Amino acid sequence: MAGNCVPESQDLKEMGEEELWEMINDNRHRISLGVRPCILIPYLRQARVLTDLDEDEIVSCHNLTNRCMRTSYMLDLLRAQGRNGAIAFLEGLMIHYPTLYTQVTGRKPSTEPSTFSGLIKYSELTEYLIRAVTGMQKELQEARGEAGRMSARCASLESEMGQMMEQEEKSGRLQSENDRLQRHLSSLQREVAKLKDEKCDLYIRYTTAIEERSAINERLHDLNLQVYQLQTELQNAQMDTKRHPLRFVSAPESPQLQEEVRTLRSQLAKAQTLDPARQDILAQDLAEAIDSQVQLAEQLRCYREENEILQRDKQALLDQKESLSLQVQQLTVDCKMLQQKSTLIQSQIKELQTERDQAYLSREEAQATIAQILAEKDALRSQLVVMQESVFTLQVKDVRWQSSVSSCDGCPRPERRKLCRMDALRPETFSNSEEEDAVMNSMRSRNAEPPGPESLRRREEILYADSSTESAETDPLLDDFVLLTDGSEDRNELESPSLSNSESSGSSRKSAPPFLVRSRPKAIRVIGRVISISFLGEALLSQLTVVGGNKSGVFVHQVTEGSAAQGVGISPGAQIVEVKYEHNQRALRMVLEDSTLEEAMWALSQVTGFCHLSLRPRPDEYEALLQQLQKSETASGDSFYIRVNVSLPAGSTGTLAVTCNDILHVTNTRPSGAEDQWHACQVHPCQLLDLQSGTIPNYYRAQRLLIRTIEEINFQTKKCQKAGREVCWRKEKAVRIVSTGRQGRNPMWVSVEDKNSESTESGTPSSSKCCVTLMPYTLVTPHYPPICRPVLLLPSILGRILDKKLAGWQGFELCEAEVLMSSEHAARLQRSEILEESEQGRCYTLQSVERVMKKGTHCVLPLGLDCVRRLHRFQIFPIIIFIGQTSRSARKLRSKLQRHSQSEEQLLACSRSEEPLLDKLSCLYRSMAPDSWCDQTSLLTSLRTVIWEEQRKIVWVEPDLW
Repeated sequence: MAGNCVPESQDLKEMGEEELWEMINDNRHRISLGVRPCILIPYLRQARVLTDLDEDEIVSCHNLTNRCMRTSYMLDLLRAQGRNGAIAFLEGLMIHYPTLYTQVTGRKPSTEPSTFSGLIKYSELTEYLIRAVTGMQKELQEARGEAGRMSARCASLESEMGQMMEQEEKSGRLQSENDRLQRHLSSLQREVAKLKDEKCDLYIRYTTAIEERSAINERLHDLNLQVYQLQTELQNAQMDTKRHPLRFVSAPESPQLQEEVRTLRSQLAKAQTLDPARQDILAQDLAEAIDSQVQLAEQLRCYREENEILQRDKQALLDQKESLSLQVQQLTVDCKMLQQKSTLIQSQIKELQTERDQAYLSREEAQATIAQILAEKDALRSQLVVMQESVFTLQVKDVRWQSSVSSCDGCPRPERRKLCRMDALRPETFSNSEEEDAVMNSMRSRNAEPPGPESLRRREEILYADSSTESAETDPLLDDFVLLTDGSEDRNELESPSLSNSESSGSSRKSAPPFLVRSRPKAIRVIGRVISISFLGEALLSQLTVVGGNKSGVFVHQVTEGSAAQGVGISPGAQIVEVKYEHNQRALRMVLEDSTLEEAMWALSQVTGFCHLSLRPRPDEYEALLQQLQKSETASGDSFYIRVNVSLPAGSTGTLAVTCNDILHVTNTRPSGAEDQWHACQVHPCQLLDLQSGTIPNYYRAQRLLIRTIEEINFQTKKCQKAGREVCWRKEKAVRIVSTGRQGRNPMWVSVEDKNSESTESGTPSSSKCCVTLMPYTLVTPHYPPICRPVLLLPSILGRILDKKLAGWQGFELCEAEVLMSSEHAARLQRSEILEESEQGRCYTLQSVERVMKKGTHCVLPLGLDCVRRLHRFQIFPIIIFIGQTSRSARKLRSKLQRHSQSEEQLLACSRSEEPLLDKLSCLYRSMAPDSWCDQTSLLTSLRTVIWEEQRKIVWVEPDLW
């Protein structure tokens, strides 16, 4: 695109100022996204289009919160430099961002010296290119090391995947064994059923035998009665016979009676002979039935035990299979991500190789140019010697002529000395005053005299400083670090330049960073009332102790006797504003002016070498803080409010029990004897008063507890879903998922700046920094709303039903939509005053809400969740009430839903979709349980009570986390 705008024949040197800046401004958005200012600033400094103050404003200004704003501000500063600023910026793009340079100018980048504008001398340009090539080589080595680590990680993951596949095969075999056992179990169950049927038959037979036995016993009893009657009759007959022996019985009656007696005796004999046998048979059958019943009961008990064991084995195998399948899925996702990362790293390595080849070519061309320049310099030096010889001759003649003319004594003839060739010095190593001194020295060296010992010592010191700063010149943050030493170290520095140039260049790789070799007069810089001090801060917390916090500031409390901190003049009562140090070959800066005590102690504990402290003397505030600590009016200098995003139970050591969405007042981030805890108090909902106090986990420990709680909830939810149970509506939330896109260790810590952590590739942030971080606590600020706040009811389907009913109550009014003209609609839309569009060209505006609030009534909002953020921009904080829904509560509103052409399923779906969005709001909301109301009237009454309660509370608002 840029190539079509700028013709190829026209050179950048021939273009005017307006044309150059018009071309840059056309691509300003692309430049802001793809350029890192810290990479271009060294070149722009050498081109003398930016100063030290400009660099400090770009890098250190707190108003410039991101990289795009810093780049845009840098372009504004360069615009003030006119044509030179534009040309220097484009040359910097050609060196560091050749692809972006081509997109902006439409030309191919070239490292030919003739293509540069001449703002930088050839020697300076060559040195800058060599440093750039060295930095690229280091980045290439780091990228290769990262690629090696990623390949090793991929190999380990592949081995783990192989193990998981083997485990999956084992689980398959276990599944087949489980199926076989289930089939065996089903066959055993069928056999048990058959045995049950046989048992039933036996029970029937046993019952029949018992009935027959009872019938026989009844018959036997009857026969016994008859026999007894016959015996009695017989006895009576015998008695009658004895009494009346002369009585004659008739012949026909006597045989008949005898016949009956014989019949009865035969029947009695049969009964007596048949009864024991039948009883034995029945007793034997009963014993056999009882034995078979006992055997069947024993078999049934064994089968039941085997069935329970098989069920437990089956459940264990199913759980193991589920865990293995989850691990396989996770490993598959990790493998895909690693493959993508390895592909990206390989592409970056290829790009770095191409850039390395280009840098090698540029280096060879630069070396050739340097050789040519040195040859020209030698020729000029020889001409200079000849000219100085002639000048010396003329001076001798002039002296002789003056001696012959004047009456006074002539001046002594100066001794003739030869010129010595000295190494060239880099002008960027000096400040402005040093440049003037260098100019004066060069002017004085025009005389044909050799340099003195002082000049040689000074030049060797400069060369040593230049060689020691070779590896760290690209970091602008290191220029703020200086070194304070004692007298012995000064003497060592004076004696060290006596070494040869080869020795100094060989040891420069192992020497201290560049900010450690400055002279003593520059060790202390006073900027306003802030004093900057640099010294050896090895184990800095052992040299001094600090008190305070984010509310009062962090002060030096005690200084160890004989330490380096005492030697440079650090005393108690000074506020630590800023600390700079080097960690793992990276220069870090941390602003401690508004930091907590925990953050300050962490920053000071990271210092293991030379450091740079910015101190502000504040003795009155320090004394006031000490008095408050002695009187126990405050625990420390920390004071801020947080919103808890995870429920934490109470502990045995005074740990405060908190629930999700609680507001806490943190008063001490480093209580005595507890490094991983904060001291906090619960806050009164209607006033800024501290209630119950205790300790809570600090940010990192709470973050681990949050992750563990999320894993447990996820596992329980999956378990309920597999069991076929519906997840019930919870009255109290266990966690609130809040994440941030800010880069850094701690999203609540915003004062840490790492100057070397940015990637060299344009638009490609470091993979270790680009992540979304879960936040167990979020910072909140209190707001005191007006008398009547707007009301928003959720879910939106139920809110549309209740809005008109609620607006009919006294003290409530429904927000009405307005009809706007197209021009007015566009103007209000641009000012973000339109809350939501409605049907028939009507819309709900901010002015309609404000009109209702001015009447002293609650404005009922028939809107969705999108209006909340728009209202917050204008400091209007609505009361958000979410009415929880279940299938049972939805049935209570069936008639109302049907009247508005809605169904119960739609209400439940709307509730499930809008409930997760509430956690993304920057303010608190109120939830109503489904069982807290029984019909529409009781629901409206409860809503009115809830609104009055919420109106009295303080509104706590979170900042924008993205």
